Amino acid sequence: MAGSDERFADFTDTINSFDAVRDVLGKPTDIVLSKVIDSIDDVCRGIIAKAPFMLLASAGHDGQVTISPKGDPAGFVHVLDDKRLAIPDRLGNRRADTYRNVLENPHVGLLFLIPGKNETLRISGEARIVRDIALRESMAVNGRAPNLALVVYVEQIMMHCSKCVQRSKLWQPDEWPDHSDTASIAEAMVKHAKLDITAEEYEERVRGSGMRKLY
Repeated sequence: MAGSDERFADFTDTINSFDAVRDVLGKPTDIVLSKVIDSIDDVCRGIIAKAPFMLLASAGHDGQVTISPKGDPAGFVHVLDDKRLAIPDRLGNRRADTYRNVLENPHVGLLFLIPGKNETLRISGEARIVRDIALRESMAVNGRAPNLALVVYVEQIMMHCSKCVQRSKLWQPDEWPDHSDTASIAEAMVKHAKLDITAEEYEERVRGSGMRKLY
């Protein structure tokens, strides 16, 4: 089935209905469908408590999607109760793309990863930006409380199977590609922002401004 969007006009066999997707992939088993739950049980709590890294997806009113990586000591995302969790906001670049999106469209998606574990945990729900001092102080690291927290009300949660991690060999250092020839953040900033300085000069500015501070 050919699509009409000229941006993809060079493809001759695109799919434009979910029924067509099902024709190709088939149907999931009843077990796969039934694994989705709507609250944070002990299994999910255990994974969240051990996860030092997660990805947070959000979209604004225009449909543009952003995915923000979040990392901290394991357990940095706090489970408040069976339906809600809180994500601290640490020092960053102050773009606040996620917060802008949440104010326009509160629906978010989360993906939790634990180094060495092949399975991941997926959550979708609705978020609010919170400044309650007691909550923020409970998430302090090195005596520094976050300025903001994102509280997510869980609507769907499930364990995701290990195949993607196994195929990517994500946790197998011997299989990691050599990335020494890829750009550093300084090189990317100079090129993408069209800065009239060298990557070394940009790096020096970053060190002098304290932008490397973690907390």
